[in-house]
Amino acid sequence: MSSLFVTFEGIEGCGKSTQIERLAKRLAKEGHKTLTLREPGGTPIGEAIRDVVKFPPGHNQISPDTELLLMNASRAQLVQQEIRPALANSTVVLCDRFYDSSLAYQGHGRGLDLLKVQKAIDLAIGGTKPNLTLLLDIPLSVSQARVSDRHQSTGEIQDQFDESGTKFFERVLDGYHILAKADPERFRTINANQSPDCVSNEIWDTIKEQI
Repeated sequence: MSSLFVTFEGIEGCGKSTQIERLAKRLAKEGHKTLTLREPGGTPIGEAIRDVVKFPPGHNQISPDTELLLMNASRAQLVQQEIRPALANSTVVLCDRFYDSSLAYQGHGRGLDLLKVQKAIDLAIGGTKPNLTLLLDIPLSVSQARVSDRHQSTGEIQDQFDESGTKFFERVLDGYHILAKADPERFRTINANQSPDCVSNEIWDTIKEQI
């Protein structure tokens, strides 16, 4: 088959990691070559940037502009090192977040000028864009409950995004809805506030249209 680039978006706790893993296994069973990636991260350089962004050294607050540039530095490395070679090799690439996250989090969430955010994205991606973006949509209250449960069950400490507050995530969620409405050909909004099996089946029905 030809290559396919699919990105997963949504606020914390929406189930992206679980659904990417499930989809990758299903695609592999169907005989498709797949690659799963995440942002920020996905490469050694990107993972180092991820640690800085999520847990700033000395607990110093990262400015929104710095956050934007770090995210896109990681993204540029991921595009050049992993995404483009995989797509050239007829691979289905599944990415946990991509440039829509910058528009939602740094643009709508942090309040940065969207044109400035888009310019940083354009530099990082160099024309590499997803064929399909799956927005796993959940209410903010569900997100907060799932994140709290995750921290309690795993002992995971809060990162700087977790500490950004309810108003921040309201803006991020609104931003995702605006992005999805503006680009209905690329976006598919999935109700992720249902059982994992139901979400998986809805995603698979969408993917089948592409492959």
